[in-house]
Amino acid sequence: MTMTAHVYVTLKRTVLDPQGQTIQSALKKFGYSSVSEVRQGKFFQLKLADGTTEADAKAQVEKIAREVLCNPVMEEFTFTLEA
Repeated sequence: MTMTAHVYVTLKRTVLDPQGQTIQSALKKFGYSSVSEVRQGKFFQLKLADGTTEADAKAQVEKIAREVLCNPVMEEFTFTLEA
């Protein structure tokens, strides 16, 4: 069975997000005043080989996200697995 990983990379809360602030400002100008904060990020979809166990998938995706997809000084990540 093929598994898919969805990896979300965002700036850490302690890092200023000028793009997110610009988007929030634009939303307010369009009348979306209920949006109190916008944080932008990156999304990656990884297809894993047939036969990959859930434990192996978790370990591999975490390592890929930490070492390749994000800058751990400024960014953090979360991921989900889907069968």
